[in-house]
Amino acid sequence: MRIAVLALILGLSGSVVADPATAPALIGHRGLLRDAPENTLTSFRACIELALGFEMDVRRTKDGVLTVLHDEKVDRTTDGMGKIAELSLADVQKLDAGRWFDPVFAGHRIPTLEAVFALLRERKANVLVAIDLKIDDPQYETDIVALAKKHQVLPQLVFIGRAIDEPVVRKKLSAADQTTNVCVLAQTAKDLLAAIADGDSNWVYARFVPSVEEGDAIRKAGKKLFLSGPAVNRHEQEYIRKEREIKADAMLTDFPLECRRLWR
Repeated sequence: MRIAVLALILGLSGSVVADPATAPALIGHRGLLRDAPENTLTSFRACIELALGFEMDVRRTKDGVLTVLHDEKVDRTTDGMGKIAELSLADVQKLDAGRWFDPVFAGHRIPTLEAVFALLRERKANVLVAIDLKIDDPQYETDIVALAKKHQVLPQLVFIGRAIDEPVVRKKLSAADQTTNVCVLAQTAKDLLAAIADGDSNWVYARFVPSVEEGDAIRKAGKKLFLSGPAVNRHEQEYIRKEREIKADAMLTDFPLECRRLWR
């Protein structure tokens, strides 16, 4: 059953966000990558209709347009070849970004970041969106924040990727707008104190499943908890239940619908 049909059957609206008191806000990795071509408007639209957040990867074209693509090259997820940074927007928009996944998605394109932000605003989608910062570019962070403010969606974004372990990136995001939600990495429990003390972030990006006490310590420090990584994204009931028990604020996963079913 295709996700768009599933959304209609469930009768869900993108106006609902999981209550952190009961469950983390679920964020679909690259959208619903197991059910639709990753990082496409179709996948993001389905997330919104299913009241799920989503994660997306941001890169620039040769002519400077911010676009949504995971890989440095277009080879894996389109019918084209080459680095997106060496292709113009016109070149990119000619590529088929859906057929590789399933012929039913033929003709779907790599979206611009502006198109995704416009979708969020148009649908009045009250979902959390994780922005994976991919490139080193002097204006990159500033341009993304400015575009988000233009479409009035900055409050529902949280920045990950290069932000989590590069202080200079976090500083750029904070300088662009002090209200920007920025993550800092805690690879293990040993990193929590430093992550909590970091002055240019308001979220802790944990690549492990903290204890209830560690989750409480993060919240008492005024920060939110974002779960991600191999130790988190395991399709095992024990881990999925624990991730809810610690009352994390958000969780990035390849299995958002499975998590929701288990958390009912």
